[in-house]
Formats: sequence, C-alpha cells, structure tokens
Amino acid sequence: MEIQGPRTDRLGLLLDQFDQARDMAQVRLAGLGDEEYLWEPVPHCWSIRPRGEATTPRAFGPGAWVLDLGAADIPASEYAEVARQAAGGMTVDKIADDWSVSVERVEQILAHTGMPQADEVPVTTIAWRLGHLHFHFAGPWEWTFGERRREPKLLVDFTPSAALALDRFWAVIDRWRDSVATVTEEQLDTVGFSQYPYSNDADHPFVSVLAGSNLEFIHHMAEIALLRDLWRTRFTASG
Repeated sequence: MEIQGPRTDRLGLLLDQFDQARDMAQVRLAGLGDEEYLWEPVPHCWSIRPRGEATTPRAFGPGAWVLDLGAADIPASEYAEVARQAAGGMTVDKIADDWSVSVERVEQILAHTGMPQADEVPVTTIAWRLGHLHFHFAGPWEWTFGERRREPKLLVDFTPSAALALDRFWAVIDRWRDSVATVTEEQLDTVGFSQYPYSNDADHPFVSVLAGSNLEFIHHMAEIALLRDLWRTRFTASG
C-alpha cells in the first residue's frame, strides 16, 4: 500500500492538525470517571450543576444540568482582538454587541496602553471544559453546516455522567470534522460562511474560523489533561 505524506494544502494542514489533536485527546480522556469529571480542585470552581443550584448569572443549558457562566466581559487576553476588530473597520457599537458588553467597556479597552493585567479567571472542572468545547463545536456546526436557526445554548444537554458526556462529545466532534472535510477552496475564503451568532465568525473567511476552532480544541484539551494529572496525584503530593 502506498503511504501518502502529510498534506500541504490549507484545508489538509488544518485537518491533519485537528486529527492529531483529537487522537491525543481521546487517549488522554480514556477511563474518565464521574467523580473525576466533576472534581472541583479549589473552592468556587465553575462546573456543570443542577439547574436549581446554579450560582453564576448566565448559567445555561436546556436540561436539568447547566453550565456555569459569569457576567459578560472582555478578558485581557482578548484586548488585542478588540484592537484588531477596530483596526479592521468594526464600529465600537458593533464590537460591544459582538462581546455583549457596553460601548463604554469597549472604549476603555481601546484606550488602554501597555500590558493589561492578567485576568482573575475561575478554575474550571473537567466537566466545564468538556461542556464548553461541546457547546463550541455544536453551535458552529449548526450555524455553518446545519439549518442556521437553532439557539446555540439549547444544543447541548449537559450531564453528570462522564461516559455519556464523552459519547455525545465525540459524536459532535466527528460530525464537525466530516463536514469540514467537504469544504471547498472557495468556501475557505468566504467571509460569513459561518454565521455562528456568539462570535465574530461572520466577519472572517472560514479558513480563519477553522484555525481558531483548532486552537480552541487544543488549548482546552491541554487544560483537561493537566486536570487529569492533578486528580491522579492529588493524594501523593508532599508539602
């Protein structure tokens, strides 16, 4: 059998990167149990919770369990993206709407000089990270390859079962990958090929959206891998 080398076209590079990250992630997630999935390593973590126990102001989900989400803001790590949006011609009103914040907040960020202070972000559980990724890929699929009509926050039924969450998650990931593999060169360059409403995807060529999705998958899976390491060693660490 002839063994083909790695692809060098734009779509091929992105698909190969995604495939490798997916394979590594599936190995790292093998054996995930419910207790570890919901483990809160420090107080006040964000996680998934029964609807009646949610304390974060924008927790969401269609079922009995919801995903923690705090008040809308633009984190310091995204200040450069806001500057790029403004430099690209987006109005302050549009940027504010894009991030669900006030015009005053956008103006404050655009006026900021120097290195921004690091955000004090909540520690999140494996359940939260996995749920966030599930939501991230379910919504964009619906608004790129699907009917482009269903509310993204109603697409993922969060569950306290690690096994069920993983089964649902990999199905969504594989659906996304299969659909992306059909994209043409023209579609890669199409601005607005994705119309996902909780992002600025509609303002970018789809190839940029794909690169961002790969980054989202890789960095959250790295965080999940670290949480698994901490869980495994939680009783063996010495003072």
